[in-house]
Amino acid sequence: MSEYLPGLEGVPATKSNISDLDGSRGILTYRGYEISDLARYSNFEETALLLLDGRLPTAAELEEFDRRLRNNRPVKYNIREIMKYLPATGHPMEMLQASVAALAMFYPAEENLGGDDTDYIHNMSVKILARMATLVAMWEHLRAGYDPIPPRKDLGYAENLLYMFTGEEPDPLLARIMDASLILHAEHTINASTFAALVAGSTLTNPYLVVAAAIGTLAGPLHGGANQRVLEMLQEIGRPENARAWLERQLAEKRRIWGMGHREYKVKDPRATILQNMMLELMKERGGQISPLFETAVALEEAAAEKLGPKGVYPNVDYYSGILYSEMGIPGDQFTSIFAVARCAGWLAHWREQLKDNRIFRPTQVYIGEAPRAYVSIEER
Repeated sequence: MSEYLPGLEGVPATKSNISDLDGSRGILTYRGYEISDLARYSNFEETALLLLDGRLPTAAELEEFDRRLRNNRPVKYNIREIMKYLPATGHPMEMLQASVAALAMFYPAEENLGGDDTDYIHNMSVKILARMATLVAMWEHLRAGYDPIPPRKDLGYAENLLYMFTGEEPDPLLARIMDASLILHAEHTINASTFAALVAGSTLTNPYLVVAAAIGTLAGPLHGGANQRVLEMLQEIGRPENARAWLERQLAEKRRIWGMGHREYKVKDPRATILQNMMLELMKERGGQISPLFETAVALEEAAAEKLGPKGVYPNVDYYSGILYSEMGIPGDQFTSIFAVARCAGWLAHWREQLKDNRIFRPTQVYIGEAPRAYVSIEER
């Protein structure tokens, strides 16, 4: 194949049975299970194990997986010391990539790692997944000059994440919403960060470095970083009645509408619909009090449907996720870090799948440079 396709659009990079999407109908499945059913009936621990092992676990298997996740939440004090000396003004995703990479020094990869060593792969997956949330929550306190709040073994994954942020046991509805949000962000076929994980994994490098490569990719505003930009965009618009005029100005100046459009979806992202409904549920629980940001988001979506809908541009997962996170008291620059915590389950599932039939990635290129020519000494140039 010699045709150059920018962004490798439409070029198959691997074979996978982890997730699938139908962009024309707005359907996303993990291992064949629709995302709406998993968000409604499952929890993040079960969904993560489904992604890793390929099937829904038994009660005993899930209990053991959950127990191991809880036991592996603490991180070495050395990592905490490293984090203390990172610039407090640094972005949380930069901290997360550096800290995850540093963890690789404490848990070296086995030499000649192959796809048959399932115990090692599973053990490392548990350790990484358990500690991702710990690192993100620790940073919230360390960058403010305070000691982090230790994780608790008696709380589920989503509950503990929120507890480590605030120091208080979360409201059950907020914990359930966070749990569902983690499920929705856990996996999404061969996106940019997952592809980065595949490329790194194909070299048989340490799995912590596989995840660090994916984190760096997710940090970009054209990938996971968009959710923070959506919140900033809505704050700029201000009020719902300003949405239409603001949109028309943006389109006239050919500027990006954050959280709108997706390369794979020609209809509204199913995850965006679920997140929007969860926001409605939260407002109902709070006595009908409507978030101004949410009102503005809905008004902008309605205006955009007229202008962009005919082009197949609708809200994606980033459009409503940041609004929900802000309602939980999570700072805007931590939104993508939460995304990374969830997506780590998908990255590790793809890492495991890559190792089963591994071949290092080495794509070709279309060379457009000079033909071979003679070297000219510096005196003659």
